[in-house]
Amino acid sequence: MKLQTAKRHQVKLRIGLSGPSGFGKTYSALLLAYGMTNDWRKIALIDTENNSASLYSHLGDFNVLSLEEPFTPERYIKAIQVCEEAEMSVIIIDSISHEWQSKGGCLEIHEQLGGRFQDWARVTPRHNAFIDSIILSKCHIITTSRRKVDYSIDKDSDGKTKVSKLGMKEITREGFEYELTVNFEFLNDKHLVSASKDRTGLFAGKPEFIINSATGKRLMDWSNDGISIDEIKNKIKSCTTDEELKSIYAQYPHLGKELYPVVMERKATLDAISSQVLPKEQIIQPQTAVTNGISN
Repeated sequence: MKLQTAKRHQVKLRIGLSGPSGFGKTYSALLLAYGMTNDWRKIALIDTENNSASLYSHLGDFNVLSLEEPFTPERYIKAIQVCEEAEMSVIIIDSISHEWQSKGGCLEIHEQLGGRFQDWARVTPRHNAFIDSIILSKCHIITTSRRKVDYSIDKDSDGKTKVSKLGMKEITREGFEYELTVNFEFLNDKHLVSASKDRTGLFAGKPEFIINSATGKRLMDWSNDGISIDEIKNKIKSCTTDEELKSIYAQYPHLGKELYPVVMERKATLDAISSQVLPKEQIIQPQTAVTNGISN
């Protein structure tokens, strides 16, 4: 356990767009993605919204993967893998709400298992695998999610039941927003957004605005400011001792899952080199001893 100097590193963006239907999530996601890539052909849109992506085909030649029910976590994961294998730069998942609350989604899976609290033990790992596929993807990812009015049922001082409106709630499992770099919340059908979560510092506390391609360019510039993961991996591959490996790995605990395979591969190489050198030393030493004996 030791203190370290904080360093900025290049990251893959995880951007969320949330709002009610018809507020412009898909259109805004496409503009964001184009600003990030400047190449429509490097954008893939996973469409769960009844082929709604076709409404924006005039924007450019982006790629579409139509995902139909059942909306199981595993089918989302496979769709992401298909986009990664096609070497896309940005993947838009439009939307993630179906994975939680649609035909074949987590809520339906839980209900089919019996709807008991203990049944979540079989559903949660599947949902977490879907979240991990987003977090660990080698591509930049933009997700959209629907919002609905959230209510609470309470009792007033007279003991009467009272329904209170709490505001808008995303249709996905609670906590997803914490995994995002930035989460833009749509405020109205005029496409105005504000940042409800912002790790970049570019949008937090700023007036609401309309997303365009320049927004994507700003995010990409922020993402590229710092040491890249490829540079870190190259440093690992150039290590000559286990101590160097441990030192570099300890500097980037937040990248542990991505760096661990590279570290272990380099360690195996160093171990192999070490095992090849050792027998030679063992062979040379006896020969030297014999030579010395003859000399004497």
